[in-house]
Amino acid sequence: MTDSSDIDSGTHVHADVDVDTDTARKLVFSDVRDVRLDSVSTEELGPNDVIVETTVSAISPGTELLLYHGEVPEQMAADETLETLDGDLSYPTTYGYAAVGDVVKAGKEATDRVDERVFAFHPHQNRFCVDSDNLISIPDGLDDETASLLPTAETATNFLLDGSPRVGERVVVFGAGVIGLCTIQLLANFPISELVVIEPIPGRRELARTFGADRALDPSACDDIFNDHDPPGADLVYEVSGQPAALNAAIDVVGYDGRIIVGSWYGNKPTELELGGDFHRDRITLTSSQVSTINPDLRGRWNTDRRLSVAIDQLNAIDVDALITDRVSFDDASSAYRRLTEVPESTLQVLLTY
Repeated sequence: MTDSSDIDSGTHVHADVDVDTDTARKLVFSDVRDVRLDSVSTEELGPNDVIVETTVSAISPGTELLLYHGEVPEQMAADETLETLDGDLSYPTTYGYAAVGDVVKAGKEATDRVDERVFAFHPHQNRFCVDSDNLISIPDGLDDETASLLPTAETATNFLLDGSPRVGERVVVFGAGVIGLCTIQLLANFPISELVVIEPIPGRRELARTFGADRALDPSACDDIFNDHDPPGADLVYEVSGQPAALNAAIDVVGYDGRIIVGSWYGNKPTELELGGDFHRDRITLTSSQVSTINPDLRGRWNTDRRLSVAIDQLNAIDVDALITDRVSFDDASSAYRRLTEVPESTLQVLLTY
């Protein structure tokens, strides 16, 4: 783990340390590149509510960095499918959806959950009150750090459900960040003919090969990678780099009647698609994939509970230790976001510890 104190301070964090067990601290995105810890009163327990003491939470290097950099569209609504997120994402706002902790107190209808280890889709906060129905029990075989990557595994699972990789297909993944690497490792278990990863950071390319990629290339070398095949081009492309320019590259790589699954959220970064060339005649399918919902074509047999159960199983197939590069104290949360911004070549998954 790299010591986050090595990063020069370019942001500020203001911690209001509390000693009252009825108060907690929450992380607030207060402005561009500015986060702080605010005191907040834990809500009065309802009959089915519990108090969770957080042990670890995972930072989403996609959405949270968009918030940190001020790249979320103004008045963008929070994810309405998560009851712990409300309002919009304008400053100041709380965010996060990967908290693991222990139930330390419960209302009269949830006393059976006291002392249980749980996962919650909850913003970064050292202690919080939540309806017990919104908690996920952590299996004994998963440690807290692994469990905190459950949303990442669920997102990767959703990508595979949306893309439907088929036996013998040629698959390309743009982006070997945390979600890209999880997607790569799950794809490597499929009987596809070749898995190629496009990633600018050398260390991430090497990790992609370790995770099962047949080839991992710099974006400058991705032209014509399947042009000598019959039929030419990739069958399936995943764009999970977070970089709008990669979407045009994905269109160039995919073949006739190919599929592109767009897992990136670009925020308010401009995206200029070049649709006047091969795209117009090649019947390319562009599909947005977002974990809040299930593919409409699958809803007859799939729901979010089933997908989540599969994602928990998939966590056992993902090399979580290779993904976690930094563990940062919640009190020093601002350094975690600086590190993700300033040294991405050596930073993947950052965990906040409590």
